Amino acid sequence: MARKTIHISDFTAKEIGDDKQSATITVRFGDGRRGVVVADAHVDDPIIGQVSAAGRQQARRGRRPKVVS
Repeated sequence: MARKTIHISDFTAKEIGDDKQSATITVRFGDGRRGVVVADAHVDDPIIGQVSAAGRQQARRGRRPKVVS
């Protein structure tokens, strides 16, 4: 029997069709004992607009890619 996984937004219960329409919101508390909270959201959810307006872009980690000349 085949199984199909369906992703649902945690905020609006809207179905997320593919990975390009999904966003993951991660909340890390300053207090290490409280852990990490992760929520899935659809890119059209209003909470995504609010978080991206209030937040800031995080720099990528790791080595910079080589420049091809």
